[in-house]
Amino acid sequence: MSQDQSTFYEEYEVFSRKKDGMPLEHRFSLLAPNAEMALILAKENFFRREPIADLWVVKRSNIRKMTQEERLAFGRLDKAYRETKGYADLVARWRAFKEKNGDQEVEIDDAGI
Repeated sequence: MSQDQSTFYEEYEVFSRKKDGMPLEHRFSLLAPNAEMALILAKENFFRREPIADLWVVKRSNIRKMTQEERLAFGRLDKAYRETKGYADLVARWRAFKEKNGDQEVEIDDAGI
């Protein structure tokens, strides 16, 4: 491909949804001179193969990737309480609490709620 052709064509990413309510899935990348032609090429590729509910064509340069700092920030968030596995060690926690405080009964004050 010559220099003029490489600047003429742009890269597009194609996403589709098979049925309403399902997530978008990346299907393939394509080269096209503009967004309209990219959509036509994507439709031609899909309508011959399988029915779809939704088709998205996005210029690759418009897709932003997370930086390493942003990834690290997401890694620091501990949200185990939102998942059932966050409560999997509850018996062990109670046992450790009772061993630390003895077998004395623990009173829970409902008035402060």
